[in-house]
Amino acid sequence: MIEPHVPAPPGPPPSWGAPGGTGAPAPLPVRPGTGRFLVLAGVFVCAACGLVYELELVALASYLMGDSVTQASVVLSVMVFAMGLGSLAAKRLRRFAAAGFGALEAVLALVGGSSAMVLYAVFAWTGGWGGLWADGPRVLLVGFSLTIGVLIGAEVPLLMELIQRVRRQDPGGAVADLFAADYVGALVGGLAFPFVLLPFLGQLTGALLTGTVNAVVGAALVLGLFRRDLTRRARWLLLTANVLVLALLATATVLADDFERAARHAVYGQDVRVAVRTDVQEVVLTGDADGRPLDLFLDGRLRVSDSDERRYHEALVRPAMDGPHARVLILGGGDGLAAREVLRHPGVRRVDVVEPDAGLVRLARNDPGLSALNAHAYGDPRLHAGTADAFRRLRSTPSAAYDVVISDLPDPDITASTKLYSQEFYGLLRRVLAPDGRLAVHAGPVADRPRTFWTVDATLRAAGLPAVAYRVGTRDARDAREGRDAAPDPGRVAAGLHAPAPRGWGFLLAARAAPALRLDPAAPRPRTLTPESLAGGARDAARTRVPGLPPSTLVHPRY
Repeated sequence: MIEPHVPAPPGPPPSWGAPGGTGAPAPLPVRPGTGRFLVLAGVFVCAACGLVYELELVALASYLMGDSVTQASVVLSVMVFAMGLGSLAAKRLRRFAAAGFGALEAVLALVGGSSAMVLYAVFAWTGGWGGLWADGPRVLLVGFSLTIGVLIGAEVPLLMELIQRVRRQDPGGAVADLFAADYVGALVGGLAFPFVLLPFLGQLTGALLTGTVNAVVGAALVLGLFRRDLTRRARWLLLTANVLVLALLATATVLADDFERAARHAVYGQDVRVAVRTDVQEVVLTGDADGRPLDLFLDGRLRVSDSDERRYHEALVRPAMDGPHARVLILGGGDGLAAREVLRHPGVRRVDVVEPDAGLVRLARNDPGLSALNAHAYGDPRLHAGTADAFRRLRSTPSAAYDVVISDLPDPDITASTKLYSQEFYGLLRRVLAPDGRLAVHAGPVADRPRTFWTVDATLRAAGLPAVAYRVGTRDARDAREGRDAAPDPGRVAAGLHAPAPRGWGFLLAARAAPALRLDPAAPRPRTLTPESLAGGARDAARTRVPGLPPSTLVHPRY
């Protein structure tokens, strides 16, 4: 005989039954209003932690692999997709919402908290794993984004069950309360990362501390508010898992400084002499002790190599100084090496260096090795250094203020530099140049990335600054031509780019009318550059020309 179906009265689902299996929800240890507040507070904290994990992955991937737009797009798109998968997967856990949420937060705290350290370890010690796994750090980045996204996405359905467990309300109101707490928590996490965690704790410790907070709040919410919904065994399992997670995160936090030093040595070698995190970037100096050459790394990328820097800086500066050069502006160049070459020319009355990183300027001024390399340029009374955004500085600079402008900036295909290679930026430079002034631009390795290089040329021409192109080979490139192996760039090797360093640098000398490419006969003779090598560099660059490229603009970057 089939008994007639009697609808269940409104209230929590039978799955919320107490451990004894009575089918009735176990009473909460607090009043419903207090319980609801505690659940929403847990939502707030978990949302803040989740967004910190996302931002940590974006920031570390941008630092390790470059191109912040690509890294942010990969992390955020994969994570949002994974959140959808997590929400679907959590449907099977709704009957066990309290236990499921507790286990979920323990796993999320461990994975999210350790993600930065694991990603940095792979970057430092494997260089991308090589061979089939040459893109190992990128694969790992996607893996972490997918895993963390699934775990974050699974939180919402479980929290919806928990908030309904406290006090049954209409679904629309419950969703509104839940997402309000979630979005406010995301706001706090998003602001805490750049203004608190990153500057005061760093990426590794900041992620570990976030995981610790995540684990504590998740365990406290479940074991404190919903402990009667769990069996005794489930409570002990959850408590043990969280204690283990907290122990692992605490151990990693204690060892974070030693780990970072070891990883830095794995990336840069054993002769790391200075490693500082400025307000802008990580600055590492190696060598300059016991005869070892000095190398300067900015955010993991080799920026200055003692063995080749003179070839680069003479090629960047010397051709632009053939003509009036009483007033010179250097954009970038905080290491003081371009300023060194400028100050060697007679007739220079004032040199303004606009460098966004004040920490790099202090290092170039005070570090014995780097200041010796730049010939103590910052001690010259003609040199005036300012910390400012180049774009903003140019907008406030009077017209025709400079005879020469030296653009010593990172390669244009690094996202942060793209706006400094735009038509609008070069329009500002044209305005501040004297009528017969000249502009020298470092435009990346022409032989390795000709399309990028000639896009810079097209952009200069669109701004009314026709240019002549030339290139200078590195010492390693000459070694390769002579049958010796070219040494790899340590920064590229560490990033998993197992290829020799670029075979040379490409430059553009621009003016209101196409300038002549020659050296100032009144200046001291360069050590690495001759009129013949300069003319040969122009011929080499011309052979790589890519015609018909459009200019790059602020709203349509093409690098």
